[in-house]
Amino acid sequence: MLDFATDEALEQVLETARRFAQGQLAPQQRAFEAAGGVPAALAAEAAAIGFDTIDWPDDCGGAAMGTLARVRMLEALAGGCPAATLALQPMGSVAHALLAFGGPQLLREQAERLARAPGGRACLVFDHRGALQRSGDTVSGTLAWLPSARVDLLAVLTRDGLLLVDQGLAATPVPGSGLRGAGATALRLQRAPVHAQWTDHAAAAQSLAQARLHVAALVVGQMHAAAEYARHYALERVAFGRPIAHHQALAFLIADMHIAVDAARQLAYEAAWRIDADARDTAAAATAFIEAAESALFIGANAVQILGGAGFMRDVPVEKHLRELRALGLLLGGADAARDDAVAEGELPPFLKTAALEH
Repeated sequence: MLDFATDEALEQVLETARRFAQGQLAPQQRAFEAAGGVPAALAAEAAAIGFDTIDWPDDCGGAAMGTLARVRMLEALAGGCPAATLALQPMGSVAHALLAFGGPQLLREQAERLARAPGGRACLVFDHRGALQRSGDTVSGTLAWLPSARVDLLAVLTRDGLLLVDQGLAATPVPGSGLRGAGATALRLQRAPVHAQWTDHAAAAQSLAQARLHVAALVVGQMHAAAEYARHYALERVAFGRPIAHHQALAFLIADMHIAVDAARQLAYEAAWRIDADARDTAAAATAFIEAAESALFIGANAVQILGGAGFMRDVPVEKHLRELRALGLLLGGADAARDDAVAEGELPPFLKTAALEH
């Protein structure tokens, strides 16, 4: 039976994450965008709290609280700023790929190496279209956009394996629409030496599932923030003698937005719960990602529309919510790649399989 109940330890973690998001991230989100990153002092504070290691094994310095705990924590942080949440996780989803392919020892080795580079970042990309080409022990190609101001360790995930690159990474800052607070980089690899590589389909599936849940959690947190801001605005904005939220069409729209948030949240929680119960049960993560990415388009656009012309102004956060949600939905190949995997795993219901095949 599914059980999303929180114990006292997890509730303390979530309360800490919520306070951090609303006290530190949300008030500074425009400053993060302008700077293209977060201050070193804030990164040090997040590291001391242990946001990036909540589900790492004990022998890697983590809290071993599981995937569901991480999803719920990321959701809370993303309510403040998803870009900053990414920037405050030096290892992020790379950690789960390292655990899946090489176990705790590999994670410890790479985490220690990254820690020796102040401000170092590891990035994971899902190369489902073959953007990078292997030639012997080197790899070449271009990645047009990564949500990071720098890349010290690149983990390239495919459906069958993983390779690590830590040299020959020519990074160029690029303008970005969403996730500016995490930075934006184009990466060019010209015969970059491969540091290590593995072939293991099961480990690749586990790594991809963890990465998709990471993104889905960020989407859910930001969707909730957008829907709540729009709801509060609609309750305060008066037209024709009453708050616009009391007009039926808008009331139904606001309700639909919150229903969409709850649906995406429940799918993400279920997928995380399944992985905690059995690390090989990865199929639901693709469905959770699809629901989050598609709901993000609905909620982000309508949050802006509810505010009318004001929704496009930088004085309010919904225009940023829209940009962040669209950028998050493009990560890891977007909903299209997730839909391909969900169909292959038999996770989608028949009517959605037909739609996916037609798509």
